[in-house]
Order: sequence, then structure tokens, then C-alpha cells
Amino acid sequence: MMNQKGGVRRSGPRLRGALLAAALVCLTSAHAGLFDDDEARKRIAQLSERVDAQNRDNDTRFNKLDDAIKNIGVIQLLNQIEQLNAEIAKLRGNNEVLLNQLEQLQKRQKDFYLDIDARLRKLEEAPPPAPVVAAAPAPIAPPPISEAQRDKETKAYEVGMTAFGRGRFKEAVTAFQSFIVENAQSALVSNALYWIGISQFNLKEFAKARATYEQLITQYPMSGKAPDAMLGIASVMAELGDNAAAKTAYEELLARHPTSDAAAKARSRLASTKR
Repeated sequence: MMNQKGGVRRSGPRLRGALLAAALVCLTSAHAGLFDDDEARKRIAQLSERVDAQNRDNDTRFNKLDDAIKNIGVIQLLNQIEQLNAEIAKLRGNNEVLLNQLEQLQKRQKDFYLDIDARLRKLEEAPPPAPVVAAAPAPIAPPPISEAQRDKETKAYEVGMTAFGRGRFKEAVTAFQSFIVENAQSALVSNALYWIGISQFNLKEFAKARATYEQLITQYPMSGKAPDAMLGIASVMAELGDNAAAKTAYEELLARHPTSDAAAKARSRLASTKR
């Protein structure tokens, strides 16, 4: 009995110590759990703030970029480029008109001097005429076109050049064809045919382009655009994959117009095909 009581007395403090230790462990674990949860919440809050700050920064940057693009005026810039292309086409058309007028004047002047030279030789070779015979009248040169006609012709030609400069090749073909119908005697008809051929080539209407070039060469063999038309025919053949026909066209161009700019391009293309 005493031993048992003594035993109870000895086991009481041990039991209480064990229970106290278990309680401390539970409290410690609970505190640690609470600490981990608070730390996680703090980190989530910090990360959320960083994400919000990044989003605000991105919005600010996008707004600045949008404002910068609006300030550039892309549409206005494209319109200006199109206007410049139209002006370039117009100037090109005016230049061609002036060059053709100059060629016509030079041709008339050359014909005039040749006529005078021929008449002088006839006078030198023939016996002196009788005093009563009057001298033959000088040939009358064809009257030049009026200023109004020239302006009308130039404006009609510029319509085609403007359309071509803007890449509107169908409109260019229509405009140049109308120009030819309305100005059949113009010195620019061969040029109009040339631009029709190029427009048809850009539209991949290769058969029509070749026919237009051949029309130019046949009707205006002395035109300054004739060598370019021959080069155009060679380009059509090359585009269609007929390299033999293209080579023949290049060689014909070199034979007929060896000093032209088109001939220089033909030589370069022939050299590249041989490599």
C-alpha cells in the first residue's frame, strides 16, 4: 500500500510534466502555423502590389507610345508620299513632252538644212537659169500646234503618268489608250504605247504587253522608246520561262540599237545568264 501510494506520488509530477510538455509542443506548432500563414499573406500582398505597379507602368508606356504614333501622323505621311509620287509622275510626263518637242524641233531644223543643202547642190550642178525664171518658193513647214492644243495634250498624257506613278496600272492603260485615240498625231504616241506595255507587264498580262511592244516597234521604229520596247519583249519571254526566245530578243536589240541604254541592260542580262 505504502509502495503503491509512494508510487502514485512519484508518478503524479511525471504525468503533469508530460502533459505540460505536450501542451507546449501544440502551442508552439500552432504559433508556427500562424506565423507561416501571416508571412505567406505578406508575400502575396507584396507580390500583388508589384504586379499592380507593373501594370500601371505598362499602361503608362502604352499610352505614351500611342500618343507618339498619333503625333507622327502615319496617314498624313502616306498621303504626302502619294502626292510626291503623283508630282514625280507629272514632272516625268512634262519632261517627256518637252523632250519630244525638242526632238521635233531638231528634226525640223535638220530637215530644213538638208533641204537647203540639196537645193544648193542642184543649183551648183545645174546650168544657170534664165534671168526671167523666178526662184522656186521655199517649202512650207507644217504649222506647229497651238498652245491650247499642247496644254490639252500634256494634261491628257499626265493623267496616264500620274496613274502609273501611283501603281494604278489598269487606270494607266485606260488613260494612255484614250490619249492615243484623242492625239493620234502626237509625238508622244510611241511613249504612251511604251507605258501601256509596262503597265500590262506589271499586271502580268504578258501577251498583251508583248503585242503592245511589237506595235510600238512596227509603227514607230525610229522612236526613242523602240529599244526599250525590244527590251520589254525580252523581259516578257524571260518571265514566261522562254530563255531561248529572251536571248534572241536581247541579241536582236544589240544588233539594231547597240549604243542605246536598253542595249547596255541587255548585255548585262546576257552576261548574268551565262554564269
